[in-house]
Order: sequence, then C-alpha cells, then structure tokens
Amino acid sequence: MNKIGVFYGSTTGTTEDVARRIAEKLNVPKGDIHDASKLNDELVKEYDVLVLGTSTWGAGELQDDWYDGIKVLKKADLSHKFVALFGCGDSDSYGDTFCDGIGILYEELKDTHCTFCGATDPSDYTFDSSVAVVNGKFVGLPLDEVNEDNKTDKRIAQWTESLKKECIN
Repeated sequence: MNKIGVFYGSTTGTTEDVARRIAEKLNVPKGDIHDASKLNDELVKEYDVLVLGTSTWGAGELQDDWYDGIKVLKKADLSHKFVALFGCGDSDSYGDTFCDGIGILYEELKDTHCTFCGATDPSDYTFDSSVAVVNGKFVGLPLDEVNEDNKTDKRIAQWTESLKKECIN
C-alpha cells in the first residue's frame, strides 16, 4: 500500500480540521499529518502519496504556510509521487475566487512530473469562477465550510473513495 502524507496550511483551523477528517477516512496515522510550515525534503521522500490542503484568502490567495512549502516541493523529485489537492473556500462571499488556493498549488506543481489524482466534478457546487477548475473539473476537492458544511462529510467520503481507486493501492 502506498504511504500517505497529509499536509495542510491552515490559519483559522478549518483546513486543519478537514485534513484530519480526510486522513481518518484514508486510515492515515496521526504522525503522518503535518502542518505545511513543517514541510521539508525528508518528509516528502517518506511518502508515495501527498495529500495537500489549503485555504483561500483575500482575492484568491494561497494560505501563507504554502509559499515556503511550494519551494520545497518544486525542488523535490515528485516524478513517482501522487498528489491529491483539497481546499476550503467561501463560495458565497468569494464566488469569483472559490478555492483558488487549490488551483495555485496545481499551477505551481504541474511541471514537477507528479501524478495528480482526485479531480472533482463542479456540478454540485455554486460559484462564479475558480482557477482550480481545469479542463472542466476541479483539480482537487473544494469544500465550503461556511455555506455548505452540511455537504462536507459526503464530499470527503466520495473523494477519499476515488483516491483509493486512483492512487492508493
């Protein structure tokens, strides 16, 4: 079975909570759940699957802890790694930048030769636009804990099941 590491960038604790819920569904031990600010080359080497989570701030900006984390990931050899992205956003107040943080992570990592998994159909979401939608799908799992928290458990369950089929064996 592929070894999974879950990394999250969280300012208010929402994305951290979601990361822990995702990790639980994937049977990831607590010791394999990490704050993105602690990301380093040795941690990246430990895992076959990197599950990366971020919140989106302001006008579609990435959560602060990821700026250094992206540098670490871009220097690492990701050619034999699976990467699954998830994020939290507010589709009502920030519908024009909904979960853009996921899209930023994707754009930053798409040339690292990693294999992305966990794309999500946007038809169950209400938003205006998002850079996280590429070729008609979200490049990961977007969650709205502000307006659609009642859908989060189901979305996490469906997404983690798809990850088990796509990149976790």
